[in-house]
Amino acid sequence: MHLCNAIPILRIFSIDKAHEFYVDFLGFSKEWEHRFDPTAPVYMQVQRGELVLHLSEHHGDATPGAALLIPVDDISALHAELTARNYPYARPDIRDEEWGRILEVGDPFGNKLRFWQRN
Repeated sequence: MHLCNAIPILRIFSIDKAHEFYVDFLGFSKEWEHRFDPTAPVYMQVQRGELVLHLSEHHGDATPGAALLIPVDDISALHAELTARNYPYARPDIRDEEWGRILEVGDPFGNKLRFWQRN
């Protein structure tokens, strides 16, 4: 038996705001999206490198306010990239903790993405 990486499901309320944040700001690519019909809520997958996230407008899939700890190997490069994008709703900075360097950014739906580089 082999366990694989988990794929977090994050609750969203607007596909436009999700695209602006996850694709335009964080640099993910949208891999696919699904709706049961044209007026149904969206369920979609975004990916950047090995990191895969599912984003869902379905009320039963997830609760807003999740926190993800995302390992990165060069947090300074990520910080420079995000700062250069001039996203008006977030200006994340790096903070040093005993257990590593953290760059935390909240999405428009109350979820927190904590990018972490081990000391």
